[in-house]
Amino acid sequence: MTPDQKAFIQKAICSGRFAREVDAVREALALWEERERKRAEFLAALDDAATSLDRGEGIPITQESMRELAGEVKRRGLARLTAEQPPR
Repeated sequence: MTPDQKAFIQKAICSGRFAREVDAVREALALWEERERKRAEFLAALDDAATSLDRGEGIPITQESMRELAGEVKRRGLARLTAEQPPR
């Protein structure tokens, strides 16, 4: 570890965030593992999307289709908000 990294860990220990250096390293590794899992999931979804496009399953995106999508999202959101309103 670099001197800055060691100082960072020591500051966390002194503040009571961690009891030992190994605890800080374990947390850092857990966060790294989570980030890598999310990255792998994203890359898999990207591969699935590329494969879908290769099969011709894509939908062309135009200004009009984006306006329609925005309108649909707005309609769904308003319907959801209306449904969640308590009766008066």
